[in-house]
Amino acid sequence: MSRPPRAKLLLIVLALGIVVGATHALWLPRLGYGLIHDDGPAKADMAVVLAGDHYGHRIEKGAELVQAGYVPAVLVSGPPDYGVPECDLAIAMMVRKGYPAAWFIALPNESLSTGDEARVVLGELQRRGVHSFVLITSTFHTARAARTFRAAERGMGVGPRFRTVAARDQYFDPDSWWRNREAQKTVLLEWTKTVASAFGK
Repeated sequence: MSRPPRAKLLLIVLALGIVVGATHALWLPRLGYGLIHDDGPAKADMAVVLAGDHYGHRIEKGAELVQAGYVPAVLVSGPPDYGVPECDLAIAMMVRKGYPAAWFIALPNESLSTGDEARVVLGELQRRGVHSFVLITSTFHTARAARTFRAAERGMGVGPRFRTVAARDQYFDPDSWWRNREAQKTVLLEWTKTVASAFGK
C-alpha cells in the first residue's frame, strides 16, 4: 500500500532536516569564510579605513599598520553619525588611547553604501597621488569591499593597487558565527548585500 503524497513529502522534509542538522558543522563555516578576503598587509602609500565599525577595530588595525611600518598614514572614512562624522569620532578615540593624531586623516563624506564610499575614497586617493593602499574593513566585509573597490576602479578607468586586510569583528567568527545572535544578523545581512550587489543593487 503506497503512502499518501503528503506523508511522502513530510518524510522527505524530515530526512532533509536530519541531514542538514547532522552536517551543519561542515557547511555553516563555509558561509562565514565565503565573506572573507584577507590579503594580509604589505608596504603601501596609505591605509584606508572604511566606516561602519562602532567598536574601533578597523581604525586600530590601521594604527597597527603604521606602527609596524607598512604605511605612513591612515585615511579614515566617515559618514555622519548623530550629526558628527564617524571619522572624527574614531580618530578622537584613538588619540585618547595615546596614538598620534598625525597618523590619521579624516575623510568626512555622505556615503550610504560601500559603493558610494569606494568612489569617494578613490577620488581622494587620486587627488593625493596615491599609487597603492591597504583597504581595511571588518573580516565579514572584506570580500564584498574588495569586489566593490575593484568595480569602482574599473568604472573610473584607473585606480591605485590595493590589498585588503581584515580587522576583527566584535562578534563574527567564521567557525562559530551561528552560535550568537549578532553574528547571525551580520552574516544574513552581508550575504543579502552580496547577492544584491551581484545584481547591481
